[in-house]
Amino acid sequence: MLKIEDFRKFIDESAISRIHERARNLAGKKILMVNSTNRGGGVAEILNSLVPLLNSLGVHVEWKVITGEPKFFNVTKKLHNALQGQAEKFSEEEKQIYLETNKTFAMSCDFSPYDLVVIHDPQPLPLIKFMNPSRPRIFQLHIDITSPDQEAWELASPFMSKYHQMVLSSDDFLKKDLGVPQRVFPPAIDPLSEKNRELSPAATLASLVKAGISVKKPIIAQVSRFDRWKDPLGVVKIFELVRARIDCELVLLGDFASDDPEGQTVYDELAAAADKSHFRHDIKILLVQDAVLTNALQKAARVIIQKSIREGFGLTVTEALFKQTPVVGSNTGGIKLQILDGRNGYLNDPLDHAGVARSIVKILRDENLRSELGRIGRRHVIENFLMPRLVLNWLELFAEHLNK
Repeated sequence: MLKIEDFRKFIDESAISRIHERARNLAGKKILMVNSTNRGGGVAEILNSLVPLLNSLGVHVEWKVITGEPKFFNVTKKLHNALQGQAEKFSEEEKQIYLETNKTFAMSCDFSPYDLVVIHDPQPLPLIKFMNPSRPRIFQLHIDITSPDQEAWELASPFMSKYHQMVLSSDDFLKKDLGVPQRVFPPAIDPLSEKNRELSPAATLASLVKAGISVKKPIIAQVSRFDRWKDPLGVVKIFELVRARIDCELVLLGDFASDDPEGQTVYDELAAAADKSHFRHDIKILLVQDAVLTNALQKAARVIIQKSIREGFGLTVTEALFKQTPVVGSNTGGIKLQILDGRNGYLNDPLDHAGVARSIVKILRDENLRSELGRIGRRHVIENFLMPRLVLNWLELFAEHLNK
């Protein structure tokens, strides 16, 4: 089992001691975390490391995934999109599906053994209606709510206001009029996971070749779920601008989250757009979930793109920066916390395709610049976005609510 001591390369002994001290104060407490998928997307990525680490510290944490029919996830995807600003209308039937699925799941999930429950994201948000109101309940929202659709906000916010605490990914997302205490926990990566551990040059090359990725040209890549908010069609347009100036290739690597019914449609649209491109022979789209390949691609790419229209955080930015690969990203949401514009990458308006292309070309043409951006990027991640910091944040929040 992974232990906090395994991170000694990245944190000092005083931090390790502080984490153990906080964990000892939670002895005998039981905590439950609930989200909507155990694979695909940043929340599952975080919980797959966070939950075992907390348990290794002696904090009893369980993780459950809400289940439902496809029509439930159609509604929750619509709600997710609307909370990020897309205009939507919700029928009474859709609202009923949303609430009844949460009620059914709650009836099959006994919350009484747990001293504290953490709910992640909009899918299981209404579970608050079916829990003991005297036990601490925390809601973590991982998406960008800077400008939510009003109808969606009126649907979701009454549930949010019933929690004892709300956790967000950026100060930009704080809602002072919500009536619930809020704080910011930047998400984190596990530097020891298969996706982020050190790969030898030989292992990197072997993984790329196995996936059919050419290494004869500079690689530009976006690693993201096939989701409209990640704007993969825009990435193709930007690549065409770059490719007209520099001989390079584009790799789009991603998969589908099990709670996202739109993934296949987005993938099909992307494949069609790539096939129509004048530079289609230099565009490769990979629909695969492969941690080693992701690691290799993020390391080997000359530039990583994260062209999100909205973004709660974007762990793939952190992953690339940790591997000393510069990132050109959108000036939105949690991406702004990770990319120090001009220091470890570049920020651009997500709709400014020409600006994004110029930033990419600048990096491709200057290896000294690329090296300096990469060095600063890795240091920034180690100081701010590694799993031990997130573990400590959660331990302190748990203690605040359980040791009153």
